Amino acid sequence: MEPKDLTKNEAFKGFTNAECPFHPCHEGVKREFNCLFCYCPLIAYECPGPYQVFTGSNGVVRKDCSACTLPHDGYQQSWNFIQKWLDYPVVWKGQPQTDPPRARPRPEGAA
Repeated sequence: MEPKDLTKNEAFKGFTNAECPFHPCHEGVKREFNCLFCYCPLIAYECPGPYQVFTGSNGVVRKDCSACTLPHDGYQQSWNFIQKWLDYPVVWKGQPQTDPPRARPRPEGAA
């Protein structure tokens, strides 16, 4: 098995599950639908994707990311998007999105 940074086969970066009863779960995806990030790994972090905030019946504040297509829009594009935002994750503080970040977050003190 080759390390992922040396292989030319990029099949590990995504797949489409057309048999899923929820497919397509997000409208507006322009490229091949990537189901790899069915549950977005950025749910607990700040991200540029559009989201709404709601409070569940148990009082927990949560993100509603149903309008976001970023982790699903193309295998290569969505893989790069997730990897970029997980380089320097910033924990989401439960606040509504006011001005979505457009650039990759940098750790505090980085130039």
